[in-house]
Amino acid sequence: MSVADNFRSFCTSLLIGKDLRSTISTRYLAICKRLNKDFWSMDTTHGGRYVGSYGRNTANGWVSDIDMIFEMPYSTYTIYNGYNGNGQSALLQAVKNSISTTYPNTSLKGDGQIIKVVFSDSMAFEVLPAFKNDDGTYAYADSNNGGSWRNTNPLPEIEAIKTGEALTYNNLRHLCRMARSWKYYCNVPIKGLLIDTLAYRFLTEWGYRDKSYLYYDWMSRDFFQFLKNQSATQNYWYAIGSNQLIVNTQNFRYKATVAYNIVLKAIQLESDNYSWSSKQKWKDIYGHRFPH
Repeated sequence: MSVADNFRSFCTSLLIGKDLRSTISTRYLAICKRLNKDFWSMDTTHGGRYVGSYGRNTANGWVSDIDMIFEMPYSTYTIYNGYNGNGQSALLQAVKNSISTTYPNTSLKGDGQIIKVVFSDSMAFEVLPAFKNDDGTYAYADSNNGGSWRNTNPLPEIEAIKTGEALTYNNLRHLCRMARSWKYYCNVPIKGLLIDTLAYRFLTEWGYRDKSYLYYDWMSRDFFQFLKNQSATQNYWYAIGSNQLIVNTQNFRYKATVAYNIVLKAIQLESDNYSWSSKQKWKDIYGHRFPH
């Protein structure tokens, strides 16, 4: 197969399948239905929102962590904000108790700001109960250190990826998923939102952003170069769209440098008509889903 065919096949293999999407949707709607019943006294599945990589549609086909926000009524905020003690912890416990009614045999635990629902197939939903502010941001409970309220703003991040996808001729999400494959296969210490942020910054300025799969070897090369050239002293970035702080103190640059050097070898081998050997190099970066 050609370079274009290899990357087309690889990117297709990274997409989330219909059956997995159906499972995610069924569980998401069940959680929304229960929380609506217990906190809004309504029989509906509205009020939730996918966030995180699944919400931005940059997750890979083996995604196991699903982030979601559920909008709570303001009256609930009033109740738990009025607690003398840690009202935030009490709120999370109430949400946990609610979800356990629908999933009594499923592992549930509060984890500082979210309720983590871990299913028998190891898929985990991280449910963030939140209150929508007038400016579109969300206030949520943080039960750590005695309890406090914090704000998050994931919706502009979702919109930024949509915008970036249009600006890059539908290449941005492919790059985000490819980078996640590298992260998982090579155990790279880089957060998902940082992958999406840096992929956006790189690709929207890349000279070949209007090209397709034929240029994905060069896209990989130049993106890894972009990653390895991030300042060695930098340990935080600002997320696309929301400008929220992303702290990433672990060094991902070393593995980006390793990947960059492997890409150079893969491109040279392909140029020398050693296609099979070239593909083995790509597999060293992206894992077994890259075509044989």
